[in-house]
Amino acid sequence: MPEESTPHITQWLDRANEGDPHAQEQVIEAVYRELHKIAARVMSGENAGHTLQPTALVNEAYLRLFGDEPIRAQDSHHFFALAARQMRRILVDHARSRRAVKRGGVKVTLDDICAISPEPDGNLVAVDDALRDLEKVDERAAKVVELRFFGGYKEDEVAQIMDLNIAKVRRDWEFARAWLMSHLEES
Repeated sequence: MPEESTPHITQWLDRANEGDPHAQEQVIEAVYRELHKIAARVMSGENAGHTLQPTALVNEAYLRLFGDEPIRAQDSHHFFALAARQMRRILVDHARSRRAVKRGGVKVTLDDICAISPEPDGNLVAVDDALRDLEKVDERAAKVVELRFFGGYKEDEVAQIMDLNIAKVRRDWEFARAWLMSHLEES
């Protein structure tokens, strides 16, 4: 669970946002294990031969989080939400590039929404496209899906990250699952 590993994470994030490379190192050192756990959970549903591994996913997320335009995280919860979003983008970009080579049709079921399936490339792209549409309808529900699906967080962790009660997270998750299922079946 994303926790304040030390009381200094928020201060390090502030300093990292100001461009302090030492603070960036301290942040990543403090949160690396958690980011790797997230990546491992997300990647656990992938084929054994998947070309993107958890460590590569974490490293790419780090580059995106602290690259040319560093993220502006307010605290560790916000940081982990941003990290989940970056991991989503990385996985979807990877799937899109692999899919461009294959150019095949894609059918996505409700089970594919809840866990990454053996056919991740097309399904991740389809789920990402549907999630973008859901953001227009209910941004909070889309964020819940992003944190659970791409971040690998449990309901209570999502509630903590989003500063919501668990009942709202459950309602948003159920609404999003139903909405996504309907949307994906129409596609």
